[in-house]
Amino acid sequence: MTDIAKWIDNEVKSNDVVLFMKGTPDMPMCGFSGKATQILNHMGVPFKGINVLDSDEVRQGIKEYTNWPTVPQLYVKGEFVGGSDIMMEMFQSGELKQLMAEKAVA
Repeated sequence: MTDIAKWIDNEVKSNDVVLFMKGTPDMPMCGFSGKATQILNHMGVPFKGINVLDSDEVRQGIKEYTNWPTVPQLYVKGEFVGGSDIMMEMFQSGELKQLMAEKAVA
């Protein structure tokens, strides 16, 4: 495992909810990251936002870590949930709220 993969793995496993995103939770730099942030904020879920634009290594590393080509990427209790489209579908169906309750984060 590369250093960046170890760092990502540590972030994912040591925080209940992590969103790898473009920009910050206060200032998303793309619509998808903005949508993902809005969903979590609306649900009242505390989360750590990691800005992939700060580092090419992190931006590439997160895609390799999950074998998922796009950002944002949401992790809950170490488990990859998906990107903003998946988050939106899960939010609308109530699945995301259920997942957060099951994982005891909301």
